[in-house]
Parts: sequence; C-alpha cells; structure tokens
Amino acid sequence: MFINKAPNGKNNICGATVARLRKAMGISQRALADRLQLAGFDIEKNGVQRIESGQRFVTDIELGFLSNVLAVDVDLLLEHDSAEVSLDSQPEEKRKRDLTPDI
Repeated sequence: MFINKAPNGKNNICGATVARLRKAMGISQRALADRLQLAGFDIEKNGVQRIESGQRFVTDIELGFLSNVLAVDVDLLLEHDSAEVSLDSQPEEKRKRDLTPDI
C-alpha cells in the first residue's frame, strides 16, 4: 500500500524547515507569500501557513520556488528532521543573497 505522508504523518517534509527559515529571515507568512508571488508562485498567506503546519502537499515545482525565495538548496528543504538542519550548512553565497525584489 502506498502511503502519501511524511514519517511524522504530515503532508510534507519541508513545512517545519520553511517556518524556521522564514522566522530566521524575520518575515511574516504574508511577506513570504508576497515574495513567492513575485517569484511566480501563486500562493496566499493561508497557503504558506498550511505548508508550514504540514497540512498542504508541496510539489517539486513549489519546492523550487521556496528554495529560491528562502535562498537555500532544495536538499535542505527535504531533510526529514528539520531540527538538525543548520543554516550554516548552506553555501555562503546562498545565505547572503539579497532577497529584496526589484520593484
């Protein structure tokens, strides 16, 4: 039987890491949704909340947008235990990338 859930029973494995990275950036769920929209991912604040809480499935395409906006490698978002994921494990150029959109 195919099980379409993460080991913790949630619908994704990236949600906790997305929440932790967003908080480390000091931005709200709405601000993250705004940045994702500017990047081309049509999502609202409630969608971000559902991803972070594990209530929403996340596609590979969406992982790409999250990775770009959060300035991390996709591999970091796919770590099963986000408590062990360290921002220091990211390449320096990814961590320092300016996320301010050009408007």
